[in-house]
Amino acid sequence: MSETSATSTVEMRALPNTVVFGFVRSLATELSKGQVELPSVPEVVIKLQRTLADENVNNETVVLVVGAEPMLAGKLMNMANSAALNSSGRKIADLRTAVARVGFNIVRSAALTFAVEQLRKVEEFQHLRGPLDDLWKNSVQIAALCHVLARRFTSLNGDAALLAGLMHNVGRIYILTRASLNPALIADRLTYNSMVRDWHANVGKAVLENWRVAEEIVEAVTGYEDLDREARGPVTLTDVLSLAVLLEQKSRQVAPEPDDKFLKGLKRLQLQPGDCNSVLEESAEEIAALKAALGG
Repeated sequence: MSETSATSTVEMRALPNTVVFGFVRSLATELSKGQVELPSVPEVVIKLQRTLADENVNNETVVLVVGAEPMLAGKLMNMANSAALNSSGRKIADLRTAVARVGFNIVRSAALTFAVEQLRKVEEFQHLRGPLDDLWKNSVQIAALCHVLARRFTSLNGDAALLAGLMHNVGRIYILTRASLNPALIADRLTYNSMVRDWHANVGKAVLENWRVAEEIVEAVTGYEDLDREARGPVTLTDVLSLAVLLEQKSRQVAPEPDDKFLKGLKRLQLQPGDCNSVLEESAEEIAALKAALGG
């Protein structure tokens, strides 16, 4: 979305222009310059993202980068040994085996988990602890659902689906931390929520492109909310992420009934409402294990 279209939307809603226009303009400027990055991201995470962007990177190089930060290495080892990602139950005792066993998508997931954990500890953002925690818990829940849906109902890589779910709130996290410099903006929930709705997809895309994440994951994060998108060919990560988000929203309703959006999400995976209910019940332990591994 261009700066002009975004600000015109804001004006039509009669929001406080002096505050909102300045913030929207600053977002547009940051996006136009590229290199959009979450605040307070540890250097090791940035280095790891760049390393993984190399198509010819080998496991040994990744092990060296991860091993340089004990907390990140520990996070990856915990994930590699989790019940959800280590079905054999045989304990993985060294980082080299962990990287080889779980693959680069899980390494990326561990890196994002570590980065968000560090962000939540930064003193500057302590007043945002509640909203940040909520966003991360939502990301973890969606990631777990994506992993289960992809593995049960598609031929897609479950770990790639998990990564897409984990990253779908990156744009929202970025906007929240940037808006924290202006408490009045966050306090006006109507204004803030409308701005996030307009901008989070483009911001998320910019962050993920800066990290050189796979195009299919970028497309999922930027397109999952468009339920009227052209639906041809095989099921994609975008379809899985869309349905996972809709399922999570349904789970928070007291007496959920299938609506048009939900039915559209089911259609792409050729599912009926009962299919999802049964698989979620069957996968409850797996989902709980994934959430525990991801810190949600």
